[in-house]
Amino acid sequence: MTQQLSEFSIALRETLGKKLSLFPSSILGQELDMIMVRTNPFDIVNLCDFLKNDTELMFTYFASLTVVDYEQVDKTLEVVYHLISLTKRYKLTIKSSISSDNPTINSVTNIWRAADWFEREAHDLFGVFFEGHPNLKPLLLYEGFEGYPGRKSFPFHEYKEW
Repeated sequence: MTQQLSEFSIALRETLGKKLSLFPSSILGQELDMIMVRTNPFDIVNLCDFLKNDTELMFTYFASLTVVDYEQVDKTLEVVYHLISLTKRYKLTIKSSISSDNPTINSVTNIWRAADWFEREAHDLFGVFFEGHPNLKPLLLYEGFEGYPGRKSFPFHEYKEW
């Protein structure tokens, strides 16, 4: 672990520890060179708002949002947020598991405007519904497209090369 990552891990643990009552379901961990917070989907907006506005952390840059399909293993989809603190030079990953039967999580577009297209893409490809998103119109697919091609269960057997 680099010195900077070690300092960040300590700072994040101390800062989150002060506000732990806000995020009782959050678990702090580390994966390789990235600090990771696993949280309940109901806490995502409060946690993200805290991480962006806390003066010790300042995660003002929303780098990306991805979805990982664990539907065949445990009927879940994992929504993964990648954040960067440009001021502090920290990187952070937030992971939140949601049911693949009712894939709903609150939108973070009110915190980071950049989340807009990432959430629309996740909605198109995985069927994740972002509660409170201002416009979940299709971004990559056409209106009325059947199914979610990002999911492992999506049938590609009809695809033919030219």
